[in-house]
Amino acid sequence: MVQYKAAIVGLVSSFLFAKVNAFTPSGRSSSSSITSKLINSSNPAAQKMELARAKVENLLIGGTAGGGGTKNEYNHLVDSMKMVAGGAQAEEYYEGVRIGPPPDLPSLLLHNRIVYIGMPLVPAVTELVIAELLYLNYESTSDPITMYINSSGTTTATGQQVGFETEAFAIADVMKYVRPPVHTVAIGQAFGAAAMLLSQGKRGKRSSLPNATIMLNQPRSQTQGQASDIAIKAREVMKNRKTMCQLLASGCQKPLEVVTRDCQRVKYLQPHEAVEYGLIDRVLQSESALPVKPSFIAQLN
Repeated sequence: MVQYKAAIVGLVSSFLFAKVNAFTPSGRSSSSSITSKLINSSNPAAQKMELARAKVENLLIGGTAGGGGTKNEYNHLVDSMKMVAGGAQAEEYYEGVRIGPPPDLPSLLLHNRIVYIGMPLVPAVTELVIAELLYLNYESTSDPITMYINSSGTTTATGQQVGFETEAFAIADVMKYVRPPVHTVAIGQAFGAAAMLLSQGKRGKRSSLPNATIMLNQPRSQTQGQASDIAIKAREVMKNRKTMCQLLASGCQKPLEVVTRDCQRVKYLQPHEAVEYGLIDRVLQSESALPVKPSFIAQLN
């Protein structure tokens, strides 16, 4: 019976040593260094695995033939082995929603129905924003969605084109397609197509922080090639310019001719000027004026 237990403990020890060595670059490391790294780790699964390995080491050193407490230690060792073999992972939950380590900010924002645009409108950003809008529409058709915009539009801050106006048109169409009202907030900058998205929020719920900057401009074209190709692209740019101005005119409730004239050259607007222009409805001056107060912030008070 003693030999049988010793064989099982040996197998368990080999199994756990293999698991531990898998975390080391060379596949072999000193017991003390592994112990210090894994016990100090923030991963509970790694800590339990190291404690189980240490128990096996103590059993092998102290022997398994004598002692009345061997059975209890052996049972605890088997439980630890099952935990490691099952691939246990540490999962954290907040308000019933699983969040990843530490901290999963996009999940927290999405859980509070917040969509953040913090980059130029390239295809990857458009894909993510549209997916979030559609998901929030599926989750609730009445609770509002808050969209924070800090983007230079389809160009970089230096004016280099990095995206197409169709990216902004896709987001604007989905903002109108989903049933929940979309509240827009400008932070930092909202240039070009991003300013158009800012104006497409629910009327009365379009806001800006005090030090944000809003800029109107027209689409850019950097087409090269044959004259016929340049002419085709120029017609498309003019069409996109007309669509952009129509969306801005509908959002600002201004005549199309006025918006078209203003977009012929770069036009910067401070938040209070954007309110007068009709692009936004108010300037947020305090936390109490925020459109949505996230629930996880309320828990901290």
